[in-house]
Amino acid sequence: MPRKSLSRPSKTSSRRPTAGQADSGELRIIGGQWRSRTLTFPAVGGVRPTPSRVRETLFNWLMPVVPGARCIDLFAGSGVLGLEALSRGAEQVEFVDHTRPLTDALSANLKTLRCTDASVKCQDILAYLGQKPAQAADIVMMDPPFRQNWLSRLLPLIRDNGWVSSDSWVYIEHESELQSVPAPENWQLHREKTAGQVCYRLYRVMATDA
Repeated sequence: MPRKSLSRPSKTSSRRPTAGQADSGELRIIGGQWRSRTLTFPAVGGVRPTPSRVRETLFNWLMPVVPGARCIDLFAGSGVLGLEALSRGAEQVEFVDHTRPLTDALSANLKTLRCTDASVKCQDILAYLGQKPAQAADIVMMDPPFRQNWLSRLLPLIRDNGWVSSDSWVYIEHESELQSVPAPENWQLHREKTAGQVCYRLYRVMATDA
């Protein structure tokens, strides 16, 4: 079927948790069939969901593309980006994170939502992208830890191993002081915006000359 065309500093919260909140975090889905559903996740590794205002902007950009899309949520953390995509009609989402408590919680949350259109992998991101997928994704979303030079390692693997193809979309969050993203030449910047210390960008993968 032809496709439709169309983080925060180290993911660390600026708020210090109180004694009663130290062991868990909370997210609220803001759109789609699960709108206003609240879920919890373990507060490990300083993970924090992408803010609701950023998600609202992102999914406004992606509104024509998400229904029926195959998505990958890299550095999934709480899983909020992939959950928003599923809530808005994505066909399939694969969540990938290297932290076992987070992937276990994400699996439990998907079960709570009675969602069978998703898979969860607890795996190193570079090892995951070092493989070739059975099929390219329609949308790849990533929110890697800031200031660790992840993008220069991730983007060539996504390009070279076939994780995206013509008309795929790639969403990236990064620190606002990063002046340029080492995106492949055929990734066309579609939208970008800055919110505080976070810059977020949406690229469309264009066809290359044979």
